[in-house]
Amino acid sequence: MPAMLDIRLSHLKPGPSVDAMQITIDNPAAAPQPLSPYYSQVARVEHADGSALLFLSGQIAEGATVAEQTRGIFETIAALLKAHGAGLSDVINIRTCLTDIGTLEEYGTVRRQFLTGTPPTSMTFEVPRLFRPEALLEVEVVAAVSADPSGSRPAA
Repeated sequence: MPAMLDIRLSHLKPGPSVDAMQITIDNPAAAPQPLSPYYSQVARVEHADGSALLFLSGQIAEGATVAEQTRGIFETIAALLKAHGAGLSDVINIRTCLTDIGTLEEYGTVRRQFLTGTPPTSMTFEVPRLFRPEALLEVEVVAAVSADPSGSRPAA
């Protein structure tokens, strides 16, 4: 099992909303590893009832086209979520950076193949470049995981 960082929030003001949650930060062994040792893939904020929010780092992927990179990104996101007992149907927020907003339709076509239920909240914007010159887009997500394993968001 990968090493996890366990952050206790005891330095914050006391109260049920702080004391009743635990934060773990990790790089699940069952998912692609980060490109650098200077960041982690997933921050899991677990509440006392067993529900959790998963914050995934921005993901990039190899490929010659936006469609190829988008497919790789969502495959990685699916693997990271699965390692934490979640799936793409649990995604509640998605943020996308495109190096060319003109490729939005190409990106959206592939994204809809992976996010088939109720669309999450979303923000998409154009950036001049990403940290890797070959990266055409970067995607980060937040997912909500129910305490009840059968409690995933219903598909619409």
